[in-house]
Amino acid sequence: MLMLADCRTVPARSEVPAFIVDATPESRTALATAVSEALNGAPAKLAADALTKTDVLIIEREHPLDPAGHPLDGREREMPEHFQLVKSGDQCVLVHQRTERRFPLAGVACSALGESR
Repeated sequence: MLMLADCRTVPARSEVPAFIVDATPESRTALATAVSEALNGAPAKLAADALTKTDVLIIEREHPLDPAGHPLDGREREMPEHFQLVKSGDQCVLVHQRTERRFPLAGVACSALGESR
């Protein structure tokens, strides 16, 4: 009986940490849209090379400043948001670490970390 149960288990889909290859304006838009959606519509400023060298993306909340450029509140109470890019089969997927929500990135080419470009 035990052997039959083992045969019926579905293998987990193989996912590996990944980075974006050949970043384009379209891939940057897809990434920014996914991050904004993960943050409930809040806009996110991303570097042009975001996720092109590493699989980790950290987004900090923008701090409101007074007219002199000083933070209005001296303490930051919110933790930064962490994301990871993974390759699942042929699909690039952005994973929001706090919520575990997954955002497939259409039109984005990625490669597993450790693979040559």
